Amino acid sequence: MKNLVIGILAHVDAGKTTLSESLLYTGGTIRKLGRVDNKDAFLDTNALERARGITIFSKQALFPLGENQVTLLDTPGHVDFSAEMERTLQVLDYAILVISGADGVQGHTQTLWQLLKKYKIPVFLFINKMDQEGTDRQALMAELKQRLSDSCVDFTNQDTEEFQEQAAVCQEEALEQFLENGTVDEELIKTMIQTRKLFPCFFGSALKLFGVDAFMKGLERYTILPAYGKDFGARVFKIARDDQGNRLTYMKITGGSLKVRTILEEEKVNQIRVYSGEKYQTINEANAGFICSVTGLSATRPGQGLGVEAAMPQPFLEPVLSYEIRLPDGCDPGTMLPKLRLLEEEEPALHILWDEQLKEIHAHIMGEVQTEILKSLIAERFGVDVEFGMGNIVYKETITNTVEGVGHFEPLRHYAEVHVKLEPGEPGSGLMFDADCSEDILSRNWQRLVLTHLEEKEHRGVLTGAAITDMKITLVSGRAHQKHTEGGDFRQATYRAVRQGLKEAQSLLLEPYYQFRLEIPEGMIGRAMTDLEKMSGTFEMSHSADGMAVLTGLTPVVNMRDYQKEVSAYAKGHGRLSLSLKGYFPCHNQEEIIKAVGYDSERDIDNPTGSVFCAHGAGFVVEWDKVKEYMHLEGVLARESSEKAGEIPARDRRTSEETWMGTEEVDAILARTFYANSRKDGLANKPRKTRTESIPAPVRTFKKQTPKEEYLLVDGYNIIFAWEELKELAQTTIDGARGKLMDILCNYQGIRKCNLIVVFDAYRVQGHTTEVLDYHNIHVVYTKEAETADQYIEKFAHAHGRTYDVTVATSDGLEQVIIRGQGCRLLSAKELQEEIRQAGKAVMEEYSGQVKGARNYLFDTVSEETAQKMKKIQKGEEES
Repeated sequence: MKNLVIGILAHVDAGKTTLSESLLYTGGTIRKLGRVDNKDAFLDTNALERARGITIFSKQALFPLGENQVTLLDTPGHVDFSAEMERTLQVLDYAILVISGADGVQGHTQTLWQLLKKYKIPVFLFINKMDQEGTDRQALMAELKQRLSDSCVDFTNQDTEEFQEQAAVCQEEALEQFLENGTVDEELIKTMIQTRKLFPCFFGSALKLFGVDAFMKGLERYTILPAYGKDFGARVFKIARDDQGNRLTYMKITGGSLKVRTILEEEKVNQIRVYSGEKYQTINEANAGFICSVTGLSATRPGQGLGVEAAMPQPFLEPVLSYEIRLPDGCDPGTMLPKLRLLEEEEPALHILWDEQLKEIHAHIMGEVQTEILKSLIAERFGVDVEFGMGNIVYKETITNTVEGVGHFEPLRHYAEVHVKLEPGEPGSGLMFDADCSEDILSRNWQRLVLTHLEEKEHRGVLTGAAITDMKITLVSGRAHQKHTEGGDFRQATYRAVRQGLKEAQSLLLEPYYQFRLEIPEGMIGRAMTDLEKMSGTFEMSHSADGMAVLTGLTPVVNMRDYQKEVSAYAKGHGRLSLSLKGYFPCHNQEEIIKAVGYDSERDIDNPTGSVFCAHGAGFVVEWDKVKEYMHLEGVLARESSEKAGEIPARDRRTSEETWMGTEEVDAILARTFYANSRKDGLANKPRKTRTESIPAPVRTFKKQTPKEEYLLVDGYNIIFAWEELKELAQTTIDGARGKLMDILCNYQGIRKCNLIVVFDAYRVQGHTTEVLDYHNIHVVYTKEAETADQYIEKFAHAHGRTYDVTVATSDGLEQVIIRGQGCRLLSAKELQEEIRQAGKAVMEEYSGQVKGARNYLFDTVSEETAQKMKKIQKGEEES
């Protein structure tokens, strides 16, 4: 049986859950219709959902549809849980959009429609509650065509000429067919629906099962099963935990199949579950097109692609409010923060972070209803009663002109320089990264590494420290040193290049805006317009009829947060305000916000704007506005500008006014930058790949441990380019250098007798998954796409550093600090080379001693007769 994945979406209270119950009942999945009011709906399985009568978490259920099976995904309707809903869209074949016949198209309905358009999902519309008085089918169809799409077609009477004509005007090919034959072929209608050229509309009452059977027949008749490839692919859309605390990874198989005990993300799939409501069944294999949940994976995340499947882009809906999470007295933040991270795995939009300066935990929240649900979840799971402070607006920053940012990182025995071009992007475009740099200037490997560092971090603006957005960042130039450059050097140079460019650019503060629709009595229109002008909103009157006026427009979220209460008060219950998040636009009171935040970009030690240079064996710091006077490469934008003007480009400049910095200060910069500093108050920074915030650590006590199993991790390419012999060989053949290193490590493992793992970067190989091979007596790891060797080693150290005796061999300065923070031992490339030499020397000396000694151990392993013969042969050789 083949599977079709259909999601059901709606504005809250449109009857979405009731329609889900009706579909399951009509399909035979359930024998009794549940009710939200009765708290017994099949898909509202969570106690919080039943208590509040709303859907909070997406759920799935199965029902037959003709010869196929449907996985129905029920999504939250409340706007506060829109992020959960949007993640579900990533795996849908079709969507059902439920609209209340009594209320028509509401604000959130239009948001859903835009999301469905963004994800290119074909849509069936079910207009519900048509049993209520005052509902008008023709008026509703007119509203759907006006506010959603002119391609919405009433499918009530599919055999009429009117229906055929309405379908025909949705596509040119269909119109030609209609003009020739008087009808449109059913297969063409199916294709038009699948390609979003036509949107079928059905009417009924889910509560009374009116129109539900006809709707299901429409789904069966007009849906097309997708085609899938043979190679394995899957898309993760949800992380959850069952009643026993097992971590569940929900995914859709988009190619091939997935079997139990398959290795994904370096971990084994223990169990494959197919849920329907609260219950599930385990299967040994999930085929393409199926939704399943998997146990055994600890590092997956929503939006992640597995196998041949690519990762999804950043979600459109995101929280616009930031709340402080206030812990009760006696609750240690260092203990609580990791627990909150578990919730963040399930709801990434929470963006849990620790504010080191304020000693506060903050979370990004959609609205007040979500804070109430979170309070209940935290109390239920962790037994802690938290409170939330006042919500603050989440601002963002962008730039309005094009600049070149330069970052240089050159403490003693380190070197990297990076030049990036920062360009303003279209509103809502987010961040885009690219490389436009010749490989003659910077090798492809280093370029890939720079792009990885650009993408791995949330870069901060220089106005308020808010995240940057709506810009394109392009690597345009860079330089590495043959002997001294390590991966961590480019990380530092990249971060500093972005910040230096932001300091030079004309920055702009952005704030979230609502798109609103305000319906009020005509006599109140003056009051409404005055209010909207005070809110810095832009608006227009869309129409006025039957004594009611409709105003539509945009206004800052911060000014519209409590306006619904005012509308209800002055319109005496006759006004209606619907809001949907439009996106981020220039802040209406930028200077006021900047002053209130009081952010000083020069004091943000986690995001430095200057660079580190070296001269005469010592490092010194150069502030951002002087960096280009010291940079080693010519500026790309300046050169292009000079060439256009016909001028001779200016060469690199050096000044004699250098601020010198001692070794201790260099170490302090490294420690501060690499998150290894500890504080007097007992709160220590915890390294994270995508954040630069510091995290408090709880106080731990240690007791004497039994000897641990030994592991030695070797950063392969770091060692190759640090050892002169291998480095020279790599210039001729990198494969030869890699093979020689592996042979050396095999010999060393035979002496050391530890678990030896050598890790090589394969992050530049498109579609590559983590590959683990056995090479004689050692293990060889080739990392997956977009994961560097140091990232793999960091993850291994974090997971096993406290369990095993782990030693890491690398000369990457950043990696050394992070690894030390995980409780692991360190060997530099030079130290590893010396230890291998000493170990080989010791073995040779021991062997020589055995040969020169009185006893020959070879004779102990053969028979007496053979030993005597060998002694005669030996004696004869000596005499001769």
